Amino acid sequence: MAVFTPIELSDINHWISEDFDIGHATAIRGIHGGIENSNFFLDTIRGGNKEEYVLTIFERLSEQQLPYYLELMRHLANKGIRVPKPIENNKGEILFSLKGKPAAIVTKLPGASRLQPEAKHCAMVGEMLAKMHLAGKDFSKTQENLRSLGWWQKTIPLVLPHLNTAQKDLLTHELVTQEAFFSSASYDMLPQGTSHCDLFRDNVLFDSHESGDTSKDQLGGFFDFYFAGTDKFLFDLAVTANDWCLAVNKQDLDPELLNALLKAYQSVRPLTKEEQSSWPLMLRAAALRFWVSRLWDFYLPRDAQMLTPHDPTHFERILLSRRSL
Repeated sequence: MAVFTPIELSDINHWISEDFDIGHATAIRGIHGGIENSNFFLDTIRGGNKEEYVLTIFERLSEQQLPYYLELMRHLANKGIRVPKPIENNKGEILFSLKGKPAAIVTKLPGASRLQPEAKHCAMVGEMLAKMHLAGKDFSKTQENLRSLGWWQKTIPLVLPHLNTAQKDLLTHELVTQEAFFSSASYDMLPQGTSHCDLFRDNVLFDSHESGDTSKDQLGGFFDFYFAGTDKFLFDLAVTANDWCLAVNKQDLDPELLNALLKAYQSVRPLTKEEQSSWPLMLRAAALRFWVSRLWDFYLPRDAQMLTPHDPTHFERILLSRRSL
């Protein structure tokens, strides 16, 4: 993902060898793609065998917030959910300091992203998302979704000066709608718990076991949990649907992909009546969340190596499509 804090092999070689039981660091490479943290692939050699990890330096999250995310990944991994597992140092710690910033090392999942998913990929994601929701029910830590309604209310005034009249009207009207939805009795009745909140196509890997044949794809796992929080499960599902189930026009929902996602999800955790009736509004909430986030990143960017902000108009179009449902 983006690199805000450059790291060279010489910066970490002694640290890895002395403080961890993962071997000797042989290579480190910045990962291009995201916009929140500095991420690197880390290669090591242990006992003559090559091992692969991911090193993350956290640019926005504080040391007080980070234990939630790291402990959540460890909890889910221990429950059999395919997620990166944080690596402990020789003191049993999973959160460290590197170049004056918090950092962590996690296992690297197998496979590659499928940016043009088929129905079978959506089904695998739906099933695992439901299993993840159930597996997180006994997770002891809680933390609100830091990019939910309160953040929208603070951020929208910052981006409004950069928008045209039609965009301003759409953004402010949708915020009013979501404020009413979030304060409603029906919203209160929606099941909630530990949610990924950012399960886009590039945060899921599929493994074809080196054959290169995507017909043999199996789910490699979910990663990038650093937007996770306690939220409505339906919001998590809506975020996923808005990215995984797009039609050819990249804004409407594809019925086949959506049906595959929802059917597989409900085979594990059936939606309640309240969730079914709230689905259209929650799809809009999920679209608004990412439109606001992309507007913020686009108009109020931070300096970073390898950083290319996402196009905000993508989620503007998705929101307009969801409002027509």
